[in-house]
Amino acid sequence: MRAYAEALAASKASIRLRLVPYGGVRESAEALRDGKADLAVVRPDVLTPRNGLTLAILREQATFVVAPRQAGIDGFHALAGKRLGILAQRKADHALARSLVERHGLDLREGVPAGDFPARTVALVPVEEADLAAALAEGRVDAVILLTTPTSPAAQRVVGLVRDADENHDAILFGIPDVSGTLARMPRLQAVTVPAGLFDGAQRLPSEDIATVGSSYRLMARSTLSRSVAAEVTQHLFEMRALLAEKAPAADDVLHPAYDTTVGATSARLPIHPGAIDYYEREQESFIERYESWIYLVAIFGGGLGSVAAWLRQRVGRVRRERIEVATLRLLEIRSSARSATDRAKLEAMAGETDDLAASIARHAMRRTTEPHTLAAATLAVDAARSTIARRLVRPLHMEHGQADMDGSACNESAS
Repeated sequence: MRAYAEALAASKASIRLRLVPYGGVRESAEALRDGKADLAVVRPDVLTPRNGLTLAILREQATFVVAPRQAGIDGFHALAGKRLGILAQRKADHALARSLVERHGLDLREGVPAGDFPARTVALVPVEEADLAAALAEGRVDAVILLTTPTSPAAQRVVGLVRDADENHDAILFGIPDVSGTLARMPRLQAVTVPAGLFDGAQRLPSEDIATVGSSYRLMARSTLSRSVAAEVTQHLFEMRALLAEKAPAADDVLHPAYDTTVGATSARLPIHPGAIDYYEREQESFIERYESWIYLVAIFGGGLGSVAAWLRQRVGRVRRERIEVATLRLLEIRSSARSATDRAKLEAMAGETDDLAASIARHAMRRTTEPHTLAAATLAVDAARSTIARRLVRPLHMEHGQADMDGSACNESAS
């Protein structure tokens, strides 16, 4: 998960992970359950959060027993009265081993002293990998139960040590019988297959596929996490798996949960998040599908608002056009009045009003878009009014000068 978070940041992906460490998978599951986290690493057989849905299986662990062939342990019934070594120090693994052994009518005990113990009892002996060879040679351990990823290097090493403890370098490997019945009783586990010939050696081990049960470490998301985000988290995880394996080899063990149908995936005992299913089935939501509800709402309300805006624009335009038309009509009236006017003061007043109307038309045209034919008509009316007023102002003046000349001539004649 740390490698994944760093890879997301380095690739500048649209999502980021902020890691919050907890003491174990139980505490991690509780954080998801209590809404303190969006994602969590969960082991379902320890605690399954009620609001947790699977995105991916980070590690799938198989439960199987391996023993030197000379020990004669060929199944769970043969473990009675034997010492069963376990490498894992996790309490959850001890609890799972106890449950599986007791399902076969045996009593699993820890801390059993050396010597004989009841026939129906299996002594669970914690042992370190470095001490396993000596424990097998000294009889402190008769077989080893493994709860691990079968393909891991650790599993290869342990099986090799058990083989070396046999005179013929051979071993017996068996899983949990009655897988269906075990899963019915322990639904948080899952069916796992150990493929034939998985472990290196002179003899084929196992000789055939071994069906068993196991636990899993899962990346779970809260059920309320959006499908698009869940799909993106899942997509990046699998697309970056090869890159992550360079820093964390365990990334090679990441796989998708098996399911047959979408209905089966969402209704399983360990259901898969719908967003993860979208990625697995290549049905991730597009931008339109993701926000279609908002788009429809915006379209509906936007259409209504657009209609109101268009009406207001039309109304304002009509009012503005009416103002220019009123000014144009007034200019035409001034032109008509100026044609018959002889009073100079009145004509000058008309000229001043014409200038004011022209300025008003110009201000409206600068502030708002004006229809060309309306503006052209107003311009013509301004020019016509000014031209008429100018002619009327000049004509009476000439007439006065002409009358004065005539009077002067008459006086001169009389004087003559």
